[in-house]
Formats: sequence, structure tokens, C-alpha cells
Amino acid sequence: MKKSLILLNLFFIQAFSLDINITAKDFINSPTTYISAQCYTKTTDEKNPKIVSNPCYSCHTQNKEPNFTYEDYKLQESYDFPAAARRNPFKNLFIDRSEKIAKISDDEILSYIRKDNYKDENGEIILEKKLKNLDPKWDYNKNGIWDGYIPDCEYNFDEDGFDVGKDGEMTGWRAFSYYPFLGTFWPTNGSTDDTLIRLPEIFQFDENGKIDREIYKLNLSIVESLIKQKSLKIDPVDESKFGVDLNQNGKFDVADEIKFKWEKPKLDTKSGKLSGFSMSYVGLAKNLQIKNKVQIAPGLYPLGTEFLHSVRYIDINGEKITPSKRMKELRYGVKKYWQSYGELLDTGAKAIKEKRDFPDRIEKFIGNVETGLNNNRGWFFQGFIEDKKGDLRPQNYEESVFCMGCHSNIGALTDSTFVFARKFEKGAYKNGWYHGSKRGFEGIKDFILPNGKGEYALYLYLNNTGDEFRSNDEIMQKFFVSNWRENKDMIKKEYELNQKGGNNIFVTESLKFKNKAINILKNDISYLIMPSPKRAMRLNKTYKTIVDEQSFVFGRDGGVFENVHKSVKEGQKTGIKAIKF
Repeated sequence: MKKSLILLNLFFIQAFSLDINITAKDFINSPTTYISAQCYTKTTDEKNPKIVSNPCYSCHTQNKEPNFTYEDYKLQESYDFPAAARRNPFKNLFIDRSEKIAKISDDEILSYIRKDNYKDENGEIILEKKLKNLDPKWDYNKNGIWDGYIPDCEYNFDEDGFDVGKDGEMTGWRAFSYYPFLGTFWPTNGSTDDTLIRLPEIFQFDENGKIDREIYKLNLSIVESLIKQKSLKIDPVDESKFGVDLNQNGKFDVADEIKFKWEKPKLDTKSGKLSGFSMSYVGLAKNLQIKNKVQIAPGLYPLGTEFLHSVRYIDINGEKITPSKRMKELRYGVKKYWQSYGELLDTGAKAIKEKRDFPDRIEKFIGNVETGLNNNRGWFFQGFIEDKKGDLRPQNYEESVFCMGCHSNIGALTDSTFVFARKFEKGAYKNGWYHGSKRGFEGIKDFILPNGKGEYALYLYLNNTGDEFRSNDEIMQKFFVSNWRENKDMIKKEYELNQKGGNNIFVTESLKFKNKAINILKNDISYLIMPSPKRAMRLNKTYKTIVDEQSFVFGRDGGVFENVHKSVKEGQKTGIKAIKF
């Protein structure tokens, strides 16, 4: 019965376009799609079961406070899913789309992805006009008003990465560039993207309530230092202008560093107020911080922080790969309420206890299409995605659940987010404050981890390929010796070494890596993370078939993936011995 139901669903996806009810809160597919498709990957090689690949460590890793997800890294060792999630709901992973793809010409897909679906021919933001003149089919609470985020970024960036509105003033959004997160978010695995941050207006104002670009720059750098929990080099500034000892050397002088040196503020038990902050914001935010009207803490963004993240197709200009004009998705997150360390600890402890006491209970998320979904840690997330015509429309509840697992309870998060902690720093182009359209990844060196390893090289080393599904043949051909999987003597030697070392990762790089390729990667990550024009073209066409079907609830990765489980058993082991960094 279950098998026939799956076949029926597959036929349904192939034959029809889904009619999406934007305001619905019921599920067409499954309420467990907050568990990502990548979590169903097969970690053992069916031809050689002694070979174990570990893409899991990138998300499920040792937490850093105040991300209280203790021992999340142990999830590397088993498919620890609730009963409802043991059958893989991402049916798009198993559909052969070759016939549909073949019907899309190169010229057709390039023309499609180069058409702007964010702004119209007059330069007006299309969604802004639609949401201010709300279609009743999008109105969840029937009040005639869109109660969520209305896109207001002009995508018009100046030399400092600030978005500039039609009036010539900053919109508050600032673009930054960063090391794309491992695997899925590399362009070679499907999409290009960009991310913008915006702090509340009080962080943009001087002490007299006037917009001050230098103050906003400094506050963004202070937030970056707090999020990364490390000292950061900055362009020299005169501390006396702001009344804050940024470099914490005991005097006001010219500082070229935000010194991360945190001491717990003192609490007045009578008034309940904090004082004696070792780190401080500048401008109006500093004054409000002193009055306890602005919170500050390592690893946490200020209340009201926003992120805007566009996911795009891969444009092809000769041999050059660039972000497309067309957006696949526009994702938005806002921190609507503050949780202290104690409250976050309590939230994390409750999640751990519930998982232990009720292992088959699925997660539920408060919210709706307009307000976004609450991750129970202060953040609300919502998104817009292409409709059948390629215009952006709101994601409904089920489509938004897809985003929530990654932004809720995993070790790799920093205050529920990924990429600001990965931002390029002083010494990089524009110190990392630029939009990806201004510069590609060419010539950017692999990030060196505290253990001395290059981050991307280590991912290849531990995962035995460049994506969670081990389907990226292009990376395999670039970086790996072609016969390492079939070489029994090599595998036997490696297995013996691993047994002695008590580990399940490859000990000797020369056993499988092409050294020339690894040496290129050390100095140029684009060699790894950017696809060839041929691969980019196919990835674009594949995703377009999902847009045509509107079958996002069945997964946003299309193709026939062999290294993915269609179902897992209770307590099934991955074969991985958990690692943490």
C-alpha cells in the first residue's frame, strides 16, 4: 500500500502542476520536511561498505555557547528521526527529469534566468506593489493588509556595500560576502546567492538621533566581533569621537581593532539593571545600552536584526559563472524577541528533554505565511519563491517548514544563522563588505581552521566528494584519483590505518587526492565551488522543471540520486564515528 502511494505521488508530480494554496496550514506532503533532504544521504559506499563518508559534521557539530544544542555532533552516528520521518518525503530526489530537461534549450533557460523577477521595467519592486495591493488569496487573516516583511531592498550598492534607495539615502541593508557554507550552498551544487544584514535604526544614529554612516559601520563591526567572539581588525578610528574604548587599552586613542574581551556586566539586585559593560555599541545605541534598553551579549545579534537572502540561478557568460538576475527565492529573517543566555539554555534543555522523552514527536512551528515561522529562539523566518510564471510569491506554511530545521536546533548555528559568522574580514576585498555581483570567488584562499586544515579541503577529505549526495561528478573528476573506490589494496591499507587510529576518515591524502587540484584549492576556492558552464546549464534546467510543477514541498533538488535512502529504520546507524571541532 505504501509503495503504491509513493508511486502515485511520483506520477502526480510528473504529470501535473500543483495548485498551491498560499494561506493553507495543512500539509500536501509531510510535516517532517524540516529535516533536510541531505540528512537522508547514504554514508556508506554500497560497493565498498568499509568506506564511510561524513557530510554530517558540517551541520551537526560541537555547539558554541550561547547555541545550547549540546552533543548535537552525536547525530552524525545515526539516522535519529521520529517515526513519521523515517520514510524520505523528498520524492523529487528520485524522479528522472531527463525528458523534461531535454525540452528546454540553452537559449530558453538563459533568457529565462536573465529576466529580473524582483524589479519591473520601471525599476519598481514587484513584490512591494503586490503586497501593498494585497491579493485576497495571500491574505492569511483576511484583514486586507500584509502583516509580514515587504521587500524594500533596492539592490543598488555603493562602494561600502550599503544599499541606496531612490532618494539617495541608505535603506539600512548592507551586503557582505563570506565563505559559502559547506556542500549544498556551493554554486556547483545548484544555486548562487547573496546575503544582506540590517540593524535597527538606533544602531545607525548618532547620539543626537541623526543618521551617521561611520557609526553604523562601527556598530556592524562590533556585532561581527560579538557574533564571531573574536577580535577584529578595522580601519583606524578616533575613539574619542564615540566615547568607547574599542581596543580596550584603557584610553581613548586611534583604534584599528575591535577587541573582543567580554566580562559579565554587574547586576544591581535592587533596580535589576546591568552596568559595567566591557564592550559597547557606539552612538545612540550606546546610550540606550547604558539605560538597559539595548541588550548586548557575545554570540547574539541585537534585537530587531534582519537578514535578507536571495537564492538565484547560475548565469553563464562565456566561461564565467555569475549570479542570475532572476531570483529562485527571497528569504527573510528578523529577530523579534530577545532570549538571554539563561533563557536560551532553558530552550535548548527543553528541546533535548522532549527528544529524549518523546522521540517520535515531530516539531511544530508557530506562525503563518504573513508573519513567518517562529524558531522558538527569537527569530521569525519567511520566504518568497517562484510561481508557475516565474514571479515571486509568498511561500505557504508547508514550504516554509522546509527552512526551519536548519535555523532551529543544530550545532553549526550562531544565533540561528549561518553566514555572518563566515564573513570575510579585514584584508579581503572591501573588508568583506560588498555584494557578490562586484567580485567573484576567484583568488580567495581556503579558510584555515584552528587545526591548521583548509576548511573546504577537509570537507572533501571527510566526505569523499563535494556534496552531501555524492553526486557531483565534476568535483570527483577534478579532485579525486579515478580508481580509488575500486582499488582493493588501497582500501584495505586505508581500513587498516583507520582501525589503528580509531577513526573512519582517510589518513593519507595521497591515497585519493589529486595533489595539483588540492594545491589550487589552497589559493582559489572558485576551482572547487564554481561549476562548469555545462553543469550550470543542466542545474538551471533541472530546477526550472520543479518550478513548472510547483512541487517544492517534495524537495528543491531534482534528479535521480543514488546515494540517498528512500527510508531508514529505527535506530539505523550511519557507520560514522562522530567528530567535532
